[in-house]
Amino acid sequence: MKDSLERESKWDVDPACTLPTLDDLVPDSRVEKTQVELTSTYFDTTDHDLLAQNVTLRRRTGADESGWQLKVPQADGRVELTAALSDELPRELAELVTGVALGKELAPVTTIRTLRTRHRVFGADGELVVEVDDDTVHTTPAEQDADPLDWREIEIELGPQTDTAPTVLVDRLVEAGARPSTYPSKLSRVLSARSAREITTDAERAIHDYVTAQIDTIFAGDIALRRGENPIHDTRVASRRLRSTLRVFGKLLDSSAIADIEDELKWYAGLLGEVRDCQVQRRRLADKISELPLELVLGPVATRIDTTLLSEQLTSRKELAEAMNSPRYLKLLATLREWKSNPPLGPRIKGRKLVQRADRAARKADRRLATALQDQRDESLHRARKAAKRARYAAELREPVREGAKAKSNIKRYKQIQGVLGDHNDSVVSAAFLWRIATTAGTAADENGFTFGLLYANEKHAAADAREKIAEIAAAR
Repeated sequence: MKDSLERESKWDVDPACTLPTLDDLVPDSRVEKTQVELTSTYFDTTDHDLLAQNVTLRRRTGADESGWQLKVPQADGRVELTAALSDELPRELAELVTGVALGKELAPVTTIRTLRTRHRVFGADGELVVEVDDDTVHTTPAEQDADPLDWREIEIELGPQTDTAPTVLVDRLVEAGARPSTYPSKLSRVLSARSAREITTDAERAIHDYVTAQIDTIFAGDIALRRGENPIHDTRVASRRLRSTLRVFGKLLDSSAIADIEDELKWYAGLLGEVRDCQVQRRRLADKISELPLELVLGPVATRIDTTLLSEQLTSRKELAEAMNSPRYLKLLATLREWKSNPPLGPRIKGRKLVQRADRAARKADRRLATALQDQRDESLHRARKAAKRARYAAELREPVREGAKAKSNIKRYKQIQGVLGDHNDSVVSAAFLWRIATTAGTAADENGFTFGLLYANEKHAAADAREKIAEIAAAR
């Protein structure tokens, strides 16, 4: 299975629109013009769950583009995964969208036929600069009561080394009457989107946009995890942001819609955390060992630490993979999928209430920090860190509504507190791990506990430094 990054924009044009000239977009360019006929059968669930995440899965025939193609959105475009043409849906592609499909069966939902005039613009060095596709489209929906559609559109796809579409190209398209498409894909134009709850206030929009962003990150992480990639951190943070939203702003939300979801998000974030903690500790302790003078590293310390943590990480990764195919996990995704169309908002939410809830989270974080600085207990500092996260995330959510300067200030402050207390927690966790592993040192050849003890002492010192730093931050308020 191959993958490639696709960066494109779509433009609506009238049937009589004349495509502007392309042979002078860049100096000494060459335009290669071809015409192809493409037939694409799209697969989705009956509820169009893939479409809801802007994920497309299709079987395409035509010229050099024949094969199975899965397109997955990411920050800088879409990743296109391709498999060889076959009659049956390839198992590896079907498995990648298990979570996005919510475990439901996939079936053809529409067939789109495209007559494409393809213009590939090459620079003086022979590299592809941009591809401009002039598409005449005809669709045949799978639903018998749906009407076929016909339209014309222009696609601009950037070459591998091109950052943005040439300005002169965009200007000429606009002059010719082209308009940026309101549809992210041909499929989204064909399949009617589910009606969403009407958003009536800025506060409701802020909650909806923030929640939707986290849900999109979780679904993107689902596919990436199934591909064997490592989106653990971003997915875990998105889960935490959602949990924070439910906790801080829960009184403004529909209690029946959010019931038990915080616990389910905590469960999933915990599975991600088991993997992430091992990753962090492996990197952290490897760096700490590399900083020691060679004469103080006695025995296979690095190997023992990395092997132990890697074993724990692989076990946790396996447990995560098993959980991601469980009914419990798929039920959680189904709820989040529903929230995109019907956010769990309570009665009309006003900006004042949103700000009050965010300010309350900030005051709670300050109280938790004051308590932790007074008793100096690791558990109290960890609770203060979690409260600082909630205050930061609440400030992020409310920033678009009102008092943006104050929100920015709170984001900066609680991010700093979160970072320092995160360093403290990493030292505490590392020290506990080193204590545990030091008790078994000496059972292997050429091994003793000296370096483990040294690392342990260093982590204790690092934790003390973090406590001093956080006291300074609190005093500077």
